[in-house]
Amino acid sequence: MTFGTEPVLKIKNQQTGEVATDRETGESLYTVTVMLMEDGRAEVLKITVPQSGLAAGLKPGAMVRPVDLFATPWARIFNGQLSDGVAYRAAPLELITVEAAQ
Repeated sequence: MTFGTEPVLKIKNQQTGEVATDRETGESLYTVTVMLMEDGRAEVLKITVPQSGLAAGLKPGAMVRPVDLFATPWARIFNGQLSDGVAYRAAPLELITVEAAQ
């Protein structure tokens, strides 16, 4: 996977500005964007990662590996319209070095 954008602090409540935190550790959560190339097409994924799971040196274009990636399907009705999708969560996001990729 290729790292896309800088991590963005995840906000739990837009009105109050409350930051989303991990239920077990209380650690701040971040959203990152990664691109996965598969069968000639690109898939863009947004993954939630705790602050301690953001590897030093992350920058757009870097190769990364989400560890303990977990997908949770979700659905909700908003203004009478059904919205659904998949939320992704990883423990750490590891930076893949050139040596490790070979």
